[in-house]
Amino acid sequence: MAFLASFLQYLIILIILVAIAFCGIMVGKALRKRKDAKDAAAQAAQTANATAEGDVSNE
Repeated sequence: MAFLASFLQYLIILIILVAIAFCGIMVGKALRKRKDAKDAAAQAAQTANATAEGDVSNE
């Protein structure tokens, strides 16, 4: 009986740690998408400004 109780305790801890890791991965992906979108918008704005000024460079 003690073995079963100990096994269930470790199983619950494992499930909690997996859930925390999954949440961390999801938050990391969301933050990365937001940063990539922000960088793409900044790059598009920079390109639009350079085109409007007639100074297009190949970077």
